[in-house]
Amino acid sequence: MLTSRFVDALALAIDAHKDQLRKGTSIPYISHPLAVASIAIEFGADENQAIAALLHDVIEDGGASFIPIIQTKFGTHVASIVASCTDGIPDHTGNKGDWYDRKRAYLAHLECASEDALLVSGSDKLHNARAIVNDLHKEGIAVFERFSSKKEGTLWYYSELSRIFQSRRAPMAVALEAAVVEMKRLAAK
Repeated sequence: MLTSRFVDALALAIDAHKDQLRKGTSIPYISHPLAVASIAIEFGADENQAIAALLHDVIEDGGASFIPIIQTKFGTHVASIVASCTDGIPDHTGNKGDWYDRKRAYLAHLECASEDALLVSGSDKLHNARAIVNDLHKEGIAVFERFSSKKEGTLWYYSELSRIFQSRRAPMAVALEAAVVEMKRLAAK
């Protein structure tokens, strides 16, 4: 199922995320795209979807210059999935715009996003939710200080994501809901 295209996508993801760490941790960022690809594959991703999962944050974190690279190396289908999973492209100063505005727009977008984009986005959100739950177990509610949205915004966003993925009957919806329920339970302590 996976060919050298997947290996090439991994190389691009590693290059795009070099020197990046997961927010508030010492974990190399590349662990996230790897996990998202793994989750997507577990929920039935084909190679194009798995490649898009590896690259889902490349434009959001690395900028618009990656768009033509993804299109040329992996085709328009993969590029469209990646674009559909991108909720903000940094400008020349690195600014992506207001967090709440971006998240509201992204939630509205998910209501009608393609099944391919839904699979990759849901895999991304599931990995992030599970990471937050793990960190809540280790650090308690201080984990929310890492996020510009803090506790209230993070819980709102993941609740809305869970609602949409459930309503769209996305394959990872049950697992995401379980993670969000646990996140809320731990956040209430």
